[in-house]
Amino acid sequence: MSAVKKSASHQYAPKRPAGLALSVAVAAALLPALAASPAAALPQDEKPAASSTPGAPGKPRNDPPPAEMSKVGGDQLGQPGTQVRLGAGAPVLPKDVTGRSWIVADAKSGQVLAAHNAHWRLPPASTLKMLFADTVLPKFPKDEQHTVTPAELAGLGPGSSLVGVKPNLPYSVHDLWLGVFLRSGNDAVRVLSSMNGGLPKTVKDMQDHADELQALDTHVISPDGYDAPGQVSSAYDLTLFARSGLQKQDFREYCATATAKFPGAEGKDKKRETVDIQNTNRLLTGDFGLSPYKGIAGVKNGNTTNAGATFTGVAQRGDQVLLVTVMNPQPTESQAVYKEAARLLDWGFAASGKVTPVGELVPPKSVLTGDGDGSATAAQGGTKSRTGQTAAAKGESGGVGIALAVTGGALVLVAGAVFLINRRWPLRKS
Repeated sequence: MSAVKKSASHQYAPKRPAGLALSVAVAAALLPALAASPAAALPQDEKPAASSTPGAPGKPRNDPPPAEMSKVGGDQLGQPGTQVRLGAGAPVLPKDVTGRSWIVADAKSGQVLAAHNAHWRLPPASTLKMLFADTVLPKFPKDEQHTVTPAELAGLGPGSSLVGVKPNLPYSVHDLWLGVFLRSGNDAVRVLSSMNGGLPKTVKDMQDHADELQALDTHVISPDGYDAPGQVSSAYDLTLFARSGLQKQDFREYCATATAKFPGAEGKDKKRETVDIQNTNRLLTGDFGLSPYKGIAGVKNGNTTNAGATFTGVAQRGDQVLLVTVMNPQPTESQAVYKEAARLLDWGFAASGKVTPVGELVPPKSVLTGDGDGSATAAQGGTKSRTGQTAAAKGESGGVGIALAVTGGALVLVAGAVFLINRRWPLRKS
């Protein structure tokens, strides 16, 4: 990237509450998991395994991007290097962004404001769990109970991130999804995959859904994003997964949850203990030298040997809602993936309305073919879930549905500040 001026200072949330008005009733309805104890223990950052997965060596840092990449979303997105069209008064891109691939997009319109190697197919790490959740989450009611078998936890890769699921004990679907989103628990992913018919079926369902979303850079091997030969995605595709998942209220709730209670082992009296868990998304919770990012509302982070650090986030300022994905930044600073994402978010909010889009986030195939509104996945076949409701409620498509502000390290729902999202997928302009 050519040398450019530094972006404006990051607009992180203040350390103390600023007198925001709260809507307790709405908060209780949308985000019940936020009521967890404030004394939650801090988890370790999601760390890569000690050694690379056999047969899946990571690419060297100086390996250049392909000369030709996918042009889904626009011809300019298929070009290597940084793509941006600055207009009058637009701020220059921050120079301290080292991610091998990144993208900044408007979550409502789908316009891509800027990108860097957007379609470079790279290992995705746990950000692939966004596709897993978007595919599987609508299939099971939150209160369904499942007793975990030892076989469901067998074969977890060395160094896997875990939430602490125990065999021979029951868990609700709600608890398992908290484990997936907050602690990136591969053990919880394995259990939900088993409930979905097994790992091979879940992988196929995810691949089918990726194809429906036109996420054609993605090849799914493992549902949890653990390093595997041939498993790749791109900043563009991960952003599509986030945008699709954020249409679903449960997805929004889980990815925006800062802390929660998770069932532990049985005590001597046969009563279940609970443990406090905290989200590993550092722009959501802070920690490790970071402050929560103002307006952040999810989505997912990841880190493996081959992928390095990956992150997709969504945030709101006023009426603007932005999605940012960063893949594999250089480890020149602590928590680089979050800091670079924050810089790109700062730039995106400052540049909104002052740049010409370089592409778009495409709608699902079913929208373009007229087969549906894109809310039901190919894997689900548009069928109803066990709760008797459609896979994703019509009228929720097009982006995010909640507004969050972060103050003092705790999520606060701001009264009246809901996202004004298009209620339909924006169709491609002729």
